[in-house]
Formats: sequence, structure tokens, C-alpha cells
Amino acid sequence: MNARPVLRQNDYSPLTPPELGTWAPQESVSVVVPARNARHLDLVLAALAAQTYPAHLLEVLVVDDGSEPPLTLPEIRPLNTRIVVPDTGWGISNAVNAGALQADGDLIQRLDADMVAAPEHIEALARWHGCADYLVTIGMKRFVDPPPLTAAQVRAARRLGELFDLERAVPSSTEATIAKTDGLRKSRNPYHVCTGPTFCLRRETFHAVGGLDPTVLRGEDTEFAYRLAMHGVVFIPDPLAEAVHLGLPAQHLDRERAVRAVEPYLAHRIPLRRDLRKEPGRSWLVPYVEVVYDVTGADTETVRQAVGAALDGKLHDVVVTLVAPWSGLAEGRRSVLEDPSFDLRHLRDLYRHDQRVRLIDEASASPAPIPFRYRGPVGVPLHRVTLERMVESVQEDLVGVLVVDLPGGGSARLERTSALGRARYLGEAAVEVTHGVRHATPARFWPPPKAAASPATREPEPGIGGSQAKPGAGGTRPEPGAGGSASATGEAPTASAASPRAQASLGRGQSASGLLGRLRSALRQD
Repeated sequence: MNARPVLRQNDYSPLTPPELGTWAPQESVSVVVPARNARHLDLVLAALAAQTYPAHLLEVLVVDDGSEPPLTLPEIRPLNTRIVVPDTGWGISNAVNAGALQADGDLIQRLDADMVAAPEHIEALARWHGCADYLVTIGMKRFVDPPPLTAAQVRAARRLGELFDLERAVPSSTEATIAKTDGLRKSRNPYHVCTGPTFCLRRETFHAVGGLDPTVLRGEDTEFAYRLAMHGVVFIPDPLAEAVHLGLPAQHLDRERAVRAVEPYLAHRIPLRRDLRKEPGRSWLVPYVEVVYDVTGADTETVRQAVGAALDGKLHDVVVTLVAPWSGLAEGRRSVLEDPSFDLRHLRDLYRHDQRVRLIDEASASPAPIPFRYRGPVGVPLHRVTLERMVESVQEDLVGVLVVDLPGGGSARLERTSALGRARYLGEAAVEVTHGVRHATPARFWPPPKAAASPATREPEPGIGGSQAKPGAGGTRPEPGAGGSASATGEAPTASAASPRAQASLGRGQSASGLLGRLRSALRQD
């Protein structure tokens, strides 16, 4: 079977997994169970001992996250079960990573230490992974008050309904999302429902995204799923992979505190959660957009204009990456003024301490975990609304790449990181099929400047008695950071390029001094 079929967005409809009980599994599965003082571990392992997945292909790693006393294995358990003790660290993320590092399976199944899985649970999730190698499968869960049960009863049960009153079970909030989005096929952000207690993915995929973040103490599963989404995976929930969670979730016990606890972790690490980033002027661990400029051979003023415009736009959640051979700048004694690399070193020293500017030798294949990347000519500064409007445009239908064709040749593009991630599996050309590529003209993204009002028709400035404003008295109001330069005024590419490099890229024949003169005149009349 083709392990890399081309799937659009998160629509896995073309995949047909084998029916339960009708296939012969070949891939091994490592079930990683992070556990601390796990009072229901005997029931969890008894349920795993009753799985329909072949026992010789199943291993269980119980990761003891500092239990007191240390955990011991009960009598009823899968044949290949062992306890793993992390060398360092603590917490769920650290425990899952420790187990995954010692896992031998082709697939890694995460399962909580208070989850009793139905006998078909592992098989239901594992069966999809023969259809494609970039999937994450998600099991179902319901919350129940744990009744008095023995491990022997759990192992002997053929259905969860024999053990628990499922009619009174509390459904997971993710099930409503799954139903509303046609099993996540129509979901805009399917990673939202991959909330930890049970999911399955390839071992190499787990390690490719760096595993779970041990510094995230709440919402670690959602943050991990977000990075998986940036990696280009497809999320598949399987209703046949049933399980019950013994006890109510923390949100039911103290919702207000649970929400507060998770907020800072998700706000800093998941830029798509715009609802968590409403405070103006804040900086975040993971930016929303990366702006990439190749500045090799560019003059300093052109770069300064481009960087200033990118950081002074309406969308502030931005980082700028400047690509040039920075590593070739040798240190040691040299003539400062006669240095043959003077200009490049000057640029480096201008930006090396700016936390919103990064200096790299070569652009990476993906900006992950940043969800969007802008690439364009450094000689065409961004308008204040360019990034905001480009992101709005691609978010309308989740297009993978937006290409803006610039006058005189050349282009600027906004790339969706999840589409680039999928392209790593399927090839760059597949982006057109998996997410779509749209071409647009620059008018909306670099709107033309407003026409200056004539002195005869201009309304009086508030607070200055209708008299002509004097220099320094607030009579001119350039855009923030404009300073009278064309780069920061937000003009369209057809009229904003003040540097010779920018004029060449846009096919302009006008002089920089002429543009600046007209701009200053317009500002004086504003």
C-alpha cells in the first residue's frame, strides 16, 4: 500500500483502514504510560493484557514519575511490560519522553495511568498507520467514577459496558468537536482534540518534533499536538478506540484554576491561539509570523528600511530573519575601517542584540513552530497592513501559500508552516494539492497612499485653530517610525521603493530623491 497518499488538509477520507479482527498486524507498538502514585495502574495494565493486538508486537513501558513508594508491576499485565525510571526531571512530559527514548516499537501509543482501554483500543489506532506514514490517531474517552473492580474482572471483560455504566459517563468535550467537524475532516485546527490520554503515532514522528516539552506543566499534550500539526501530520480520531478515564478531569473539579494554569504555556507556544494574545506590546516565545530577507549584498539603508517596516506593522507578533554568510565573519585582530567585510559586519552589529531579529546563514526548510513565514525581496518594504492582510487571506480557506506577484517581476509569498511540513513527506509540488497555492496582485496588501488634501479644501487640524501647522507643532503626522522615509510610510510597491535596489526590483525609473521629495511634500500637506 502507498504509505504516502496525498491528503488535502486534514481530510483522510481516501484512506481505508482494515476492519478490526480481519488483518495481520506487522508493526510493533510501544505503549508509554506515565505514572505517579498510580492507584489504578493494576486496572490499566489488566486492560492492556486483554488487547486484541498481538501480544508479541506489544510492549508496555510504565514510567515511574517519582512515585512514593516506587511503583511495582502487578501480576496481571502484558507479557512485555517493564518499569522505566527517568534519569532526570519530573512531570508528565518528561516521563513520556523517557519512555519513548527506551521504546522499541514502530509505533508509540501514549496512554494515561488512569485510562482503562477497550480490548480493541490499540488495534483500532494502529491499523491506520499502514495507510500513510504521517498520521496521528486519537482514541476516545469518557469519564466515570471508578466502581469497585478487580484486575481479573477487567481482563475478562469483552466490552467496557460490562464494567462501567457508560450511560452515566461524562463525555469528553473533544467528542462534540469531532462530531461537528465530520471526524476532524473539516476541522481548521484538528490538533485541538489531540489532548493526551490516548494517541498513537510513528516513533520517528515523535522524535522528529522533539517529543513533549518538559517545561510545559499544563497543556503539554495540546502544545505537542500543535507542533505535530506544524510538522504536517493528519489527525484521525477513531470512535472504535474506546476508553474510560477513571475520575473527572481537573477542569470539572476547578475549572477557573485549570484554565489559568494552562494559559501562559499555550499563549507563549501556540501562536494560533490569538484569543490568548490580546495584550498589546507583548513579546511571545513563539512568534506568529517570520519575515525572511536574503540580505547578501544589500546596502545597509535598504535593510534598515525593510526591517523597520516589518517590525512596525499593524501585526506586531513578528520576528525578522536576515539571511547572509554571517558565519564567514572572522573574529580577531583586523582593521576596523578597512575591513573588506565592513558592510556585512556593520549589519550584523546593528542587529545582533535585537531579540526580534535573527541572523542565519541559510533559511531553514520550515519556520516551525512559527505558523507562517513571509519571504520577499528586501528592496520592497512591507506596508503596515501587509502581513495582517496576507494572514487574513490565507486563513479564509487555509490555503498553503499566497503568492503576490510584484510589478516588474519578482514576488512575495506567505507560507503556511503545516503545508511546508506536509511537503516534506510528499514533495514541494504537493502543496498545490494538499493546501492550495493562490496568486494575487499587490493592491490589497500594499494599498496606495492616500491622496493629500489641497490647502484650499483641507479641514482645520483639531487644536491648532485652523492655522497652518508649524514644524514640530504636530502639523505633520507620519506613520509611526516613518521619519520621512518611503519605506515606513506604507506606500504600495509601485510608489514606495526609495532605494535604487527597490526601484530595480519593481521596474521603476524614478529617482529616490524625487520620491522622497514628493513624500515630504505630501506629509507637510496632511
